Amino acid sequence: MSSLHQQTPAPIDKDARLAQLTAWLGSLDIVDVGSMRPASADASFRRYFRLDVVPALRAKLGDTLVAMDAPPERENVPAYIHVDGLLFDAGVTVPAIVARKVEDGFLLLSDLGTTTYLQRLNADNASFMYSDAVDALIKFQLSSQPGVLPEFDRAFVLRELNLFPEWFIGRHLGVTMDDKQQAQLDKVFEAICANVLAQQQVFMHRDFHSRNLMFLDQGNPGVLDFQDAVYGPITYDLGSLMRDAYIQWDEEFVLDWVVRYWQSAKQVGLPVNPDIDAFYRDFEYMALQRHLKILGIFCRLNYRDGKPNYLGDLPTVMDYVRKTANRYTELKPLLRLLDAFEDKAPSVGYTF
Repeated sequence: MSSLHQQTPAPIDKDARLAQLTAWLGSLDIVDVGSMRPASADASFRRYFRLDVVPALRAKLGDTLVAMDAPPERENVPAYIHVDGLLFDAGVTVPAIVARKVEDGFLLLSDLGTTTYLQRLNADNASFMYSDAVDALIKFQLSSQPGVLPEFDRAFVLRELNLFPEWFIGRHLGVTMDDKQQAQLDKVFEAICANVLAQQQVFMHRDFHSRNLMFLDQGNPGVLDFQDAVYGPITYDLGSLMRDAYIQWDEEFVLDWVVRYWQSAKQVGLPVNPDIDAFYRDFEYMALQRHLKILGIFCRLNYRDGKPNYLGDLPTVMDYVRKTANRYTELKPLLRLLDAFEDKAPSVGYTF
């Protein structure tokens, strides 16, 4: 495992990049550079700016566009362009690329608005919003082909899982595991790996949740943040959607939507497990893999990248982890480890 020093990225000169981006946008005569304002930031090194389209082009391009600043040494812009095309070809609503300067990590994109699913979702509208999201997910999965996207293989799964002991257990809780505890955790990781790697493979967005889905008047949802897409387990994106780190639904609602997805997927020929109980187990194991990774990532965002807001979402994610681990015999050692870690962890003014 690489050291903390090696993992700390070199700082990016944001002012220099902004000047570079502004100069490029100014050369296009598409947007009013003076109207540039922050559109959003995310957990990566990307930044987004909203700009007004010049009057002559508004009928064609809309009133506003979004500029992406993605430092090429940190972000994979060619992958973003590639997956944008795959999603578009599958009939999913994604930003159109209006202009690009790939070598500098700059894109000018159509604007999918300012309303995320997270901002809009409530008990009254959740069913029709999730219906649209599941339809979009199935379209993407139906377009799957092997060899087009990177594979979510064993090394990939374990690399993600190992963020949990490094950043959550070690850095956040301040706990050093003994050999016995490490062996117990390794055994749980093996059980997770065995399940998720046995699942059928499809195109996988890898971050298909309420903050990356935009609520639109037409073509709902707009899908963002797809550049890390891979070819992997069929339940992954459903797990992202229904066991969302940012919004939690009761188990009955989640089960209902997993069954609905499963029925629809079977109907159109997607390779889901033919037994619903087995499929739900697959869904749970996959969501657990993702949640352990997220616990690590949210802590890394705080301690390495200076983004503390994500720590506020740890209790939701931990609740998912504990409930899932408690349901399956081979995962229960994880629950015992968590109990032991909490007893030993120094008081940091934070509880689950």
